[in-house]
Amino acid sequence: MATPYTRKRLTEVKDSAPEFGLGADGEARFAKYDLEAEQTGVSHHRLKPGKRQPFGHRHEEAEEIYVVLSGSGRIKLDDEILEVQPLDAIRVAPAVVRAFEAGPGGIEVLAFGPRRDGDGEVIQGWWSE
Repeated sequence: MATPYTRKRLTEVKDSAPEFGLGADGEARFAKYDLEAEQTGVSHHRLKPGKRQPFGHRHEEAEEIYVVLSGSGRIKLDDEILEVQPLDAIRVAPAVVRAFEAGPGGIEVLAFGPRRDGDGEVIQGWWSE
């Protein structure tokens, strides 16, 4: 019988940022498999000061919640830009394109939501000013 829980330090999860062109800008750790989660996705993101995620993304079905752990910055949600700070929680509907930009001290964010393989679209160069 499988263990009814799994514990994993998020900083021990593989940093996938280099695979997404984010390696010089920060870290992105997707913990679904490390946690042996069947339905829930959780990811940990860090952006260096003044850096922006190089792409936006959206989903067909997955609603996500982002929680700012530390630092500050902005999140772009379709055409709206919100200032964010520690302990802000932002719920994002599936079809909304989203991306973060770090403020002068960087930003650290946790993301949660249902995880379905293939339910995501990456939009390169989406947030450009």
